[in-house]
Amino acid sequence: MSVVSKNRMKQSFVLGIGILLVASSHVIAGNNGAVSGASPSAVQSTAVTESAEKKPPTKTELQRLYMDYLSSEGYKPDIDSDGDVRFKHEGKTYFIDVSERDPEFFRIVLANVWRIDDEQERSQVLAAADKSNALSKVTKVFTVNDRVWVSIELFVAHPEDFRPLFSRAMSALDNGLGNFVTALRDKETQ
Repeated sequence: MSVVSKNRMKQSFVLGIGILLVASSHVIAGNNGAVSGASPSAVQSTAVTESAEKKPPTKTELQRLYMDYLSSEGYKPDIDSDGDVRFKHEGKTYFIDVSERDPEFFRIVLANVWRIDDEQERSQVLAAADKSNALSKVTKVFTVNDRVWVSIELFVAHPEDFRPLFSRAMSALDNGLGNFVTALRDKETQ
């Protein structure tokens, strides 16, 4: 068999999320290299068409996705000056970070939960944040200038997959905040 014939037998396909599959009669068993009875060109054509049709969502589409969900759950969301989706829960203001560059990254933030007044307090805050981060699942406690913020960060397969995780994510965020406040109070009494 010539090199040209061997090369023609091999077909490359891009499937779903960019997985490269090299199919040949030696790699896939059955019918002269056919994939499940379909010709290689038919499989390639279908995969390319499906991936071309699925564009990443725009910032506006992500905002609408989050706003619609929050509204259906009884919240009154709006869009802040940064384009993030803001909402209130139990008297606190949260926002969902909206990023069209990484739509499978889901982040809820509770900003400005604590003001840092001096360097001694900063040291206590950092120790309390470290303890909370070690104890809490998916929660990050961190400083932004002289303020403490708390967030949850998740990767989802598809942007809409945040829905069944939202309630637990909010509980995790509140737990992380509680762990931070407890650790900070413990530091203050020492």
